[in-house]
Amino acid sequence: MSTYVYGITAGSHPSLPDGMDGVGDPVCPVRIVKESGLAAIVSDAPEGLRPKRRDVLAHQNVLAEAGAGGPVLPMRFGSVAADDATVAGVLAERAEHYKERLDALAGRVEYNVKASHDEEAVLHRVMGENPEVRALTEANRQAGGGTYEQRLRLGEMVVAAVKSREAEDAAELQHALESAADAVSAGPESTGWLANLSFLVARESAEMFLAAVEQLRKSHPHLEVRVNGPLPPYSFVDPGPSQPADTTAGADTGAE
Repeated sequence: MSTYVYGITAGSHPSLPDGMDGVGDPVCPVRIVKESGLAAIVSDAPEGLRPKRRDVLAHQNVLAEAGAGGPVLPMRFGSVAADDATVAGVLAERAEHYKERLDALAGRVEYNVKASHDEEAVLHRVMGENPEVRALTEANRQAGGGTYEQRLRLGEMVVAAVKSREAEDAAELQHALESAADAVSAGPESTGWLANLSFLVARESAEMFLAAVEQLRKSHPHLEVRVNGPLPPYSFVDPGPSQPADTTAGADTGAE
């Protein structure tokens, strides 16, 4: 049977509670694979595993329990290796890298920040910042709405101005928050978000980071900002091509 991988710790990491349950229905007991001074937290991998709520929570619970005892390199939900021997082989091959990452991530957590525009507020801002858009809007109003070509031109101008504002706001968001973090990682682009960034934050600096988020909200009222965290530092493991996984999902995977 293939092996499900939750995370990687130092070989000296405190033991997990006996009989700890992992993913699957029926649940698969969690066990440890040790190699080269490292320990992989694993279980059997259920057939047809999908990101259902129970399994996502089980994955997170294992990482939370392990994280309470020291630094853990979290694998994303759905990380599967062929078998325990494959996992041990990757630990041996990547031992230096994993140990460096464990040291680098000790005492640190991840905050994922996504931002989008409040549509009405950003349109108001675009109008205030762009005299040409403002003038054409007024001209169309006085002309009873304007011709089809005029309305089309106005729509194109507004879309271009909003796109430009999105790029500027994404850069401003990163600049405002990265000074309160140790590192930043850009997430995949997705519809509806102008920014999707993950920040590596020292636990003792978490309040300062969240205060910076609140200050950003106040200074950019046309932005809707969502913060998810503290999370295990998924975006900063950087395991490279030898990651012991053949399927992965995002850190904020939606559960069914």
